[in-house]
Amino acid sequence: MIYVLITLLVFVLMEGVTWLTHRYVMHGFLWVLHKDHHQKEDGFFEKNDWFFVIFAVPSWLCIMLGSMNQNYVSVSIGAGIAMYGAAYFLVHEIIIHQRFKLFTRSNNRYIRAIRWAHKMHHKHIGKEEGESFGMLLVAKKYWEKVRRDEKLKSV
Repeated sequence: MIYVLITLLVFVLMEGVTWLTHRYVMHGFLWVLHKDHHQKEDGFFEKNDWFFVIFAVPSWLCIMLGSMNQNYVSVSIGAGIAMYGAAYFLVHEIIIHQRFKLFTRSNNRYIRAIRWAHKMHHKHIGKEEGESFGMLLVAKKYWEKVRRDEKLKSV
């Protein structure tokens, strides 16, 4: 049971890690890898996709080395990172950017709020300015925008 709790705790903490990494690393010294995500270039793959590998390595190492040494705390940490990576892929690549056309329309309030927050993030094409650096948690102002839109549609 403790290993499940560790996995879930790491999953939750990864939102903070993602926010900090996105704000200070991707929009900082590794902008060279993230820039093509804001300023589209030709092709399916982006340099930004390297961040998937960058985050996958510690997850894989924790799971592999933890398994080899029967250190299940390490395995749990790696599993939490991997679960967050899967959620990130689903939300960011499939739901928001629709790089894989699985969910093209939704009336779900959370999905509309997360898409709006990400749209506001992408309105800034440079690395200095920006907002909404997280992935799964949506700021109150984006929820309010979606609610206002719903009220306008119902009138």
